[in-house]
Amino acid sequence: MFKYIIKRMLIALGLLLVMSCATFMLMRLTPGNFLDTLRLDPQISKDTLAYYSQLYQLDKPAWQQYLHWLAGLFRGELGYSFYYNVPVAKIIGARLGNTFILSLAAFLVTWLAAIPLGIWAALHRGNWRDRAIQFAAYAVVSLPGFFVAMVLLYWASITGWLPLGGMESPGAGDLSWWARGLDRLRHLVIPVTALSLASIALLQKIMRGNMLEELGKQYIFAARARGIPENRVIYSHALRNAINPMITLLGYEFAALLSGAALMEIITSWPGLGSLMLTAVRSKDIYLVMANMMMGGILFMVGNLLADIALAKADPRIRIR
Repeated sequence: MFKYIIKRMLIALGLLLVMSCATFMLMRLTPGNFLDTLRLDPQISKDTLAYYSQLYQLDKPAWQQYLHWLAGLFRGELGYSFYYNVPVAKIIGARLGNTFILSLAAFLVTWLAAIPLGIWAALHRGNWRDRAIQFAAYAVVSLPGFFVAMVLLYWASITGWLPLGGMESPGAGDLSWWARGLDRLRHLVIPVTALSLASIALLQKIMRGNMLEELGKQYIFAARARGIPENRVIYSHALRNAINPMITLLGYEFAALLSGAALMEIITSWPGLGSLMLTAVRSKDIYLVMANMMMGGILFMVGNLLADIALAKADPRIRIR
């Protein structure tokens, strides 16, 4: 296991290097740079522009800029944000936690709802309960997450039952810790619901299919013939094998929720990496864009690694090398 983790980490470093290089070149291929915005201000002199160009390495060829950034990365530096005029690490650190809270909440809601729904639908195959769940799943999958978020925001604006955006209400800092936590939970309802609905619908269908496949195998008939209680047959035998393919999806699902959270943060004004990324791209803040991409890539690779390890631990038949 230790050798496997080291091997995956080395592969991840290579992938992150390729991803950072591709991101840097794509940003450089787009016309203009951050100083183009400053050039529109008549109060900024040419000497000042030349100073900033030298300070941010914008007067050097693209490959030298990339190597300069890469050297700083190995020293633990993510570069300097042109737009915010502060180190990138300071901005990322403030926003990464907010994005992680939103993605983790959506992740937990998705899996805690999808797995029981899939099992319940499989155990009631063909009756009205199963048909109602599958009909609702098809309806939800056809709705884009951003559309669901806008509908929920419109509903909240009419009823006033939920906040319309942001992470906290004005004056939340003066509340007690539990009141502030409750306020943050209310702000999570709309983005988490919009993020998790489609994933719940898809994952419960996969879980339902896995359970039905396992319940039709010979070892299940043999267990029932030996008089093993039905609950034990379902939850100790069938579920354990049916859950394995779902564990494989853990890493990909977390990464998908993370990428989906970027758009949802913009729609719901959640102060995370999504809105930060939009600002960075629009302002040509190249080092901030690269840091955002690196954070997303790292979380994606860590999620897949944890999913592989969890799968090996859950099923003793699986060996990873």
